[in-house]
Amino acid sequence: MSAELKSMSVDELKVQGRTIRELIIRMTTAAGSGHPSSSLSAVEVVTALFFGGIMKYDPKKPHWAGRDRFILSKGHAVPVLYAAMAEAGYFTPEETMTLRKLGSKFEGHPNMKRMDGIEASTGSLGQGLSIGIGHALAGKMDSADYKVFVMLGDGELGEGQVWEAAATAHKYKLGNLTAIVDQNGYQQTGATKDVLNMSSVADKFAAFGWHTQEIEGNDQEAALKALQAAQAVTDQPTMIVSRTQKGFGILPLLEQQGDVNYHGKPLSPELAEKAIALLEQS
Repeated sequence: MSAELKSMSVDELKVQGRTIRELIIRMTTAAGSGHPSSSLSAVEVVTALFFGGIMKYDPKKPHWAGRDRFILSKGHAVPVLYAAMAEAGYFTPEETMTLRKLGSKFEGHPNMKRMDGIEASTGSLGQGLSIGIGHALAGKMDSADYKVFVMLGDGELGEGQVWEAAATAHKYKLGNLTAIVDQNGYQQTGATKDVLNMSSVADKFAAFGWHTQEIEGNDQEAALKALQAAQAVTDQPTMIVSRTQKGFGILPLLEQQGDVNYHGKPLSPELAEKAIALLEQS
């Protein structure tokens, strides 16, 4: 069997991305916890993956062997994944309002044991790329035509396992693997340049033998074109360094709060309504 790709235009993707942003804010505010700002930075890439004609999937058959795999290594940003999956039809947007509630399958980090369509349980940073390599290598050995996508945060590039994985992906010439670094410039304890400065990320991966691209990741068209270009590379893994802003879409409100990092904090109900109003004006 096969699944049809959802292939929206750039303008349609922008509308879809705004809906995903609103859902991220509503579910994290309803939960009273979570990571809205880390989720918001990744919206354009995730929207392009699910709705831009990049990934093939079937919400009614989440274990279909021919599906493409998406692994969210920066697992704390799972609201962006839940929102995209809800819009794709895996479940309803209303169900995501149980995020982080006792007994809910919408846990604070992806849990493949609790939810169909989640490809890997993540949250312990630095492991997602290795898991993705496992899927990509298996696909190559089986002569399967599915692709593997992994999204990392720039903070987790400080984990040594990432660089072991980078070398391994090149060794096996995994052209069916595309990784994206959501480079929003912050991690839990502050700016990444101050905690552990990982400058020239694209150059580092290029030195490991990867095909690399650098984009402004909150530009919807740029995100889509980069993912499309990655599909033409078949003899080496691709790394897309996606420069983004944490809290993109509602950044003026976070600046008013005096905290543009806003890590691990939900918006209050009052601030959430202001944020959604701001998004609707965009």
